Amino acid sequence: MRRKLEYAAAWPFIKILGILPRPLARVFAIAISRLVYLFHVRLRQVGMRNLEMAFPEKSEKERKRILRAEFTSLGRQLAELCQFPRYTPENIDEVVIYEQLGNYERAYERRKGVLFLTAHFGGWELSAFAHSLHGHRVNIVMRPMDNPYLDGMLQSYRTMHGNKVVPKDDFVRGLLAAMKAGETVGILMDTNMTPPQGVFVDFFGIPACTASGLARIALRTDAAVVPGFTIWDESLRKYRLRFDPALELVRTGDLEADIVTNTQNFTKVIEGYVRQYPEQWLWVHRRWKTRPAGEKPLY
Repeated sequence: MRRKLEYAAAWPFIKILGILPRPLARVFAIAISRLVYLFHVRLRQVGMRNLEMAFPEKSEKERKRILRAEFTSLGRQLAELCQFPRYTPENIDEVVIYEQLGNYERAYERRKGVLFLTAHFGGWELSAFAHSLHGHRVNIVMRPMDNPYLDGMLQSYRTMHGNKVVPKDDFVRGLLAAMKAGETVGILMDTNMTPPQGVFVDFFGIPACTASGLARIALRTDAAVVPGFTIWDESLRKYRLRFDPALELVRTGDLEADIVTNTQNFTKVIEGYVRQYPEQWLWVHRRWKTRPAGEKPLY
């Protein structure tokens, strides 16, 4: 019953944001996100704690500015997400443009599969969606939302142009099948994990339990690992879907050590983007929740 009530409460906002003109939808969604920032004390506390650990050199005032800007980024993305049914191959460039698409195309042409390395950054929901509108279908690894009604809506939006969902509980089988078929899989690799699914690597100089599946699959299949991030560009007033060159995998013959090394290298890529655009990363997630044995909690 509670889930139905949550869905009923959220549905009017989703519908309103979906029918408003895009600029007005953004204004409305950003206003909602700023209200969440003001009234959701726990999220603010988590965000400020993360920023304190990641940027000890910054002042509290600057950390607050970054956190407020993050909520603006989330509101902007919410507006775009609600407008997904209105986007077509003809108008998607008004929202998202490509940058260095050739890096992705060269990796895809190898026909060994592409692992699309990304994070909860910028307009991450737009990445695979915009890519599919240009004919590049993506398999999306995702954990179902707690609310099954909102989860169903989100899945229908994500897959309306040919993308497919890979359930997180069938992660390995889904990835191996996709790589064998030469397909692309998008993986958000910046959430807290627990062993044995995760290994500890440094993120902002702090050990963070990080999903090792991407490295395992890449080493097993020789799939290309291509970083891709959807960055909000204030001067353009739209997003840039940027693809970096495929990462070179480290292979020493020690599989477990190589998994850790490559996971660390993938995490360094994510950290680099977060450092460059700190206002666009999901600071309200407890990224360092899982601790190495014997360490005290950080939250």
